[in-house]
Amino acid sequence: MDYNAIEKRLGYKFKNRELLRLALTLSSYDGDKNNESMECLGDALLTFIVAEKYYLSGLSEGEITRKKQEYLSDNALTLVSERLKLDEELIKDKGDTRNKKAIPSAYEAVTAAIYLDGGMDAAKKFALSTLSPLKASFNYISALQELLQAQGRELPEYVKEQTGSPRQPVMRVSVRLFGRTFTAEAANFAKAKKLAAKQAYEYITTATDGE
Repeated sequence: MDYNAIEKRLGYKFKNRELLRLALTLSSYDGDKNNESMECLGDALLTFIVAEKYYLSGLSEGEITRKKQEYLSDNALTLVSERLKLDEELIKDKGDTRNKKAIPSAYEAVTAAIYLDGGMDAAKKFALSTLSPLKASFNYISALQELLQAQGRELPEYVKEQTGSPRQPVMRVSVRLFGRTFTAEAANFAKAKKLAAKQAYEYITTATDGE
């Protein structure tokens, strides 16, 4: 492992490089000493760092929730992790080739390693200088599911219906939450489902703002 090269990409020099090594070690390589606990800590740290940044910026609760999804979704963290080439540094078993979750998790674990090595200021500096939002690919279906799970609620059930004429079919998808039904129509079920999820997600986060 070329510690100097990794530290240069991270913009942080470790006092204890074993923390960096541990942050990049998967359980497939070492069942006891791996990055799983660091990943958990890093997830909490990143949630706090992003939430604090936008709380201090004056954003509402719903807006902060959307920012966390934009910056901290697996897709967003995967892109950041790959940009830092953390995916190339993972210490893992040779047969471990399909663990896509390991890539965003590596970024979370490295954030935790920096925190443990240099404190919160170092972790904040690292996160705020490397995180990137993923606005274009905001996934309302996943965001809605994660929001409901965080609230301890049942996952949404989508109801599909085809309307219109045989020549001009219209695909309709509905989802019922909080005593309301959110319905969207589109040329295909996939797009209609995304639109229905978007309505539900925005309603919930907006309603939360007003509580």
